[in-house]
Amino acid sequence: QVQLVESGGGLVQAGGSLRISCAATGSISSINTMVWYRQGPGKQRELVATITSGGNTNYADSQKGRFTISRDNAKNTVYLQMNSLKPEDTTVYYCYASVKRLFGVAWLDYWGQGTQVTVSS
Repeated sequence: QVQLVESGGGLVQAGGSLRISCAATGSISSINTMVWYRQGPGKQRELVATITSGGNTNYADSQKGRFTISRDNAKNTVYLQMNSLKPEDTTVYYCYASVKRLFGVAWLDYWGQGTQVTVSS
């Protein structure tokens, strides 16, 4: 069984910083792309940032220059460093990973449970 466990969310003032993490645990052979999404109540899921196994990154335009995605392949963990936070960044952040399980041949999709980020004005 593979699980993605997010942590690090919380309350921060506007202009502040927060780092959230997502650790993949279980019987993992390898992890391909890891992604951070966010989604608020009644809103569409929004891509925040992606990172490949080789470290190539991509960001949504609204996060460029403020957010940084990184990963530690040895720990099967992806991070999202969020700086200059705005009240409109308030929502639940979810991680996604494309994972190949031990002895598996297919790449499978896994999602974390979400972590709440709240930015006060």
